[in-house]
Formats: sequence, structure tokens, C-alpha cells
Amino acid sequence: MFGIGVPELLIILVIILVIFGAGKLPQIGSALGKGIHNFKKTVSDTGEASRKTAEISGGKE
Repeated sequence: MFGIGVPELLIILVIILVIFGAGKLPQIGSALGKGIHNFKKTVSDTGEASRKTAEISGGKE
């Protein structure tokens, strides 16, 4: 649906570089990485809680 290739990604990267500047890119990347990590952790914790609830209730939902 959205065919994003290498040229499009480079254009997006250049636009981000112009908007934020080279000094802010490491901070933005770090914040983005931490956000993704926290999201994955929350999703996996929610899945584990659902499985534990199913085990306690005998698998009946």
C-alpha cells in the first residue's frame, strides 16, 4: 500500500535533519528507541497477564 523505498526514506531523513538540526538527532533517536522499548515491554506484560488470568480461570473466558 505504502511503497516506501530507499529514496523516500532518504528524503524523510533530510527533512527531519533540516527541521531538528544535527545536534538534536541523537536525542530524538534515543527518545524514540526508549518509547519503542517501553511499548514492547507493555505489550508483552499485558500478554502475560492475560495468560495468567486464563490459567487461573481454568481456560474459560
